[in-house]
Amino acid sequence: MTAGPNGPLRQTLQLRLNDFDVLGHLNQAVYHELLEQGRIALLASASADSNAYVLARVELDYRSEVPVPTPEVTVETGVERVGRSSVRLAQRVLRPDGTLAAEGAAVLVGWDAAERRSRPLSDAEREGLSARLSQAAA
Repeated sequence: MTAGPNGPLRQTLQLRLNDFDVLGHLNQAVYHELLEQGRIALLASASADSNAYVLARVELDYRSEVPVPTPEVTVETGVERVGRSSVRLAQRVLRPDGTLAAEGAAVLVGWDAAERRSRPLSDAEREGLSARLSQAAA
């Protein structure tokens, strides 16, 4: 994982042979697993508990294949917007040569597990997540 205290988080993730499908490229479901790892890492870097959020929306556009035997990809995760009870993230998957493989967005909602409903973000969460605002959003 690489990044300073501000801006998008970059994380290099290893791929496994079983991440690839019979067509010889990264299976579509694996992208979602990779992006989830990026979201968890971003929340941790912002001192936010990933168990205190639920995924409300995900968008993903595939741009170029990741062929077998690509050993790793880089996942970039940044904050586009911090709301009252939600945060919108921008995410990208890059091949080792820097080629954009996929890009998308996710909306996470603060979650009150005891009440089983959304909750407002705390000031500390808002501050930590705002430090990760993407350049385009800043």
